Amino acid sequence: MIVTAFADNIMVGRYSTEALASASFVNGVFNVVIFCCLGFTYGLTPLVGALYGQGRHSDIGALMRNGLFLNIVYAAVLTGALGVLYFHLHRLGQPSELMPLIRPYYLTALAALLPVAVFNVFAQWSYGTTDTSTPMWIILLGNVLNIIGNYLLIFGHFGAPELGLTGAGLSTLASRVLTAVALCCVFAFSRRASQSRAGFRGAAISKAMLVRVWRTSLPVSMQMTFESGSFSVAAIMSGWLGAIPLAAFQIIVITGTLGFCVYYSVGAAISVVVSNVAGSGDTRQMRRAAWQGYHIMLALMVCSSVVFATCGRSILGLFTDDAVVLAAAAALIFPLVLYQLGDATQITFANALRGTSHVMPMLWIAFFSYVVAGIPATYLLGFPAGMGLYGILLSFSVSLFLAGALFLTFFLRATRLRR
Repeated sequence: MIVTAFADNIMVGRYSTEALASASFVNGVFNVVIFCCLGFTYGLTPLVGALYGQGRHSDIGALMRNGLFLNIVYAAVLTGALGVLYFHLHRLGQPSELMPLIRPYYLTALAALLPVAVFNVFAQWSYGTTDTSTPMWIILLGNVLNIIGNYLLIFGHFGAPELGLTGAGLSTLASRVLTAVALCCVFAFSRRASQSRAGFRGAAISKAMLVRVWRTSLPVSMQMTFESGSFSVAAIMSGWLGAIPLAAFQIIVITGTLGFCVYYSVGAAISVVVSNVAGSGDTRQMRRAAWQGYHIMLALMVCSSVVFATCGRSILGLFTDDAVVLAAAAALIFPLVLYQLGDATQITFANALRGTSHVMPMLWIAFFSYVVAGIPATYLLGFPAGMGLYGILLSFSVSLFLAGALFLTFFLRATRLRR
C-alpha cells in the first residue's frame, strides 16, 4: 500500500511541482479516512485469530459476514462525509492555483474508499488464519498495475490521454478495485477457505455479533484516525506556508512511510501471534511475542534510520528535480530520523494491545497523544516558535514517543489482568 503512494508521488513529482503539492493535500485528507477504514477492519484480526486458534472455522465465516456488512456501512458513511467536504475544499486555506488539480484527484480517491475497505476485511481473515502471503502477492500485483497505469495516464504514453495528476488517481482506483475483487475471489473459491465460506453463507446478520465487531473495531479505527489525522493536520498547516513547503512536506512524509510500512508489517504480525495465543489465555506467551517482535522492530528501526541519514538526499531526488523543493525537504532529514524510534515503539505495542482484544484504551491514548498533545505541538513549533516546516515535522516526535509509552503501559496491564 505504501509502495502505491510512493510510486504515485515519484511519477507525479516528475510531472510537475504543482501536481505533487496537490497530491500532498489530497493524500493528507484521505490518509485519515483510509487509516480509519483500515483500523476498523483491524478489529477483526484478534477475533479471527482467537477463533482460528480454537479451530472454529465455521464461526470465522459468520464473523466475516457480519464484519463485511458493518465495514461496508462504515465506509459508505465516510464516503458520504467526504463527499460533503468536496464542496468546501476551497475553505481549507490551500493555494488557489492548485484547486483545479485537487478537485478531480479528490474524486478518484473518494471512489477508491469502498474497495479499500472490502480488500482489508478479507485481508484480516487471511492474516488471522496465518495466511499472510496471499494478500501480499495481490497487493504486489496491484502495485505493478498501478505503475503501468501511471506511466500511461500521467504522461500520455502509447496513445493514452495525458491526464497528469488525475491519471494517477484513476490508475490507483483501478488497482484498488482489482485487488479487492481478487481477494474476494480467493475467499469465494479457494479450498483453504471452504469451512469459513460455509459459515459465511449460512450465517445471518446478528445484532450481537455486529456489536461485538463494533466494540473491537471502533477503538482501533479511532486510534489510527487520530494518528493519521495529526499528520494530515500537519499537511494542511504546511500548505499555509505555500506550495513549495507543501510539496517538500509530502516528499519527506512519503519517504518516512518506507520505515512505517516495514514497522507496521511486523506490528500486524505481532497482533496475529498475540491474538492466536490469547485464545488460550497464556499471558506469558503474549508478552513474549510482543517483546520478541519489539526486538525485531528495533533492529529494523536502526536500519531505516541509517538509510534515511545516509541516503535520504538520494531518495528525495527520486520525487522531483526542483532544487528549491529538494533543499526544503533535505533540511527535514534530522527530525525524520528522530521520530523513527517513537514510531516503531508505538506501532509495536498498539498492535500487541490490539491482539489482546483489550482495545478500548487505544481510543483515548491516541486522542490524548495525537490530538491533545500532538496537534498543538505542531502549531506551536511551526508558527509561534518560528520554526516553520522544520518545527512541524519535529512535533511528530512529541506525539509518537508519548503514544509509545502509553501503549506499552496498557499492554502490560492488559496481560497482567488476564492471569
